[in-house]
Amino acid sequence: MGSQLTLALSKGRIFEETLPLLEEAGIRVTEDPEKSRKLILATSDPDVRVIIVRASDVPTYVQYGAADFGVAGKDVLHEHGGEGLYQPIDLHIAKCRVSVAVSAGFDYENAVRQGARLRVATKYTETARQHFASKGVHVDLIKLYGSMELAPLVGLADAIVDLVSTGSTLRANHLVEVEHIMDISSRLVVNQAALKLKRERLQPILAAFERASLSKA
Repeated sequence: MGSQLTLALSKGRIFEETLPLLEEAGIRVTEDPEKSRKLILATSDPDVRVIIVRASDVPTYVQYGAADFGVAGKDVLHEHGGEGLYQPIDLHIAKCRVSVAVSAGFDYENAVRQGARLRVATKYTETARQHFASKGVHVDLIKLYGSMELAPLVGLADAIVDLVSTGSTLRANHLVEVEHIMDISSRLVVNQAALKLKRERLQPILAAFERASLSKA
């Protein structure tokens, strides 16, 4: 059991887009987390198992060694701070961006120019804080965990900072993107102790991930 490797993944896009990378390393996940209620999934390799955790928890599981390695978006790693993690590979998967968006009728440029104090709803408080501080914009951050688009519509916030993929959710809720903060893709993160103690076991998997990710770059 000591040599078994644990990979932390979150459900959805990251899980789906990591599967081909694992297959490149000769590892097949034998269950679908959308159909199974299990949180620990076996793979075709008895030495590798996958644990299903919330996207925002992946870095924590890896940092504390509950998982040897994991896949997390740059957005999540930026919030976490990446402490105790080795981030060897940008996998070029689950691409999107973090942006500022406002209601279609809100004059964001003018509000910023006049030095208005903006209320900003976001899950990404650290990213938002750094972005607005660098621009000298005064903001009150309101931490939300979901349905971000609702905040400007009901008067909770003037703006939101959120992940944008196609922009269709924003458009459907009459919001417009006014600022691009950063591009996001998912990265492989590795526990630093595991890298030393399980290097032999990890190295071929990391190499396969690297090869597969280069073809996506």
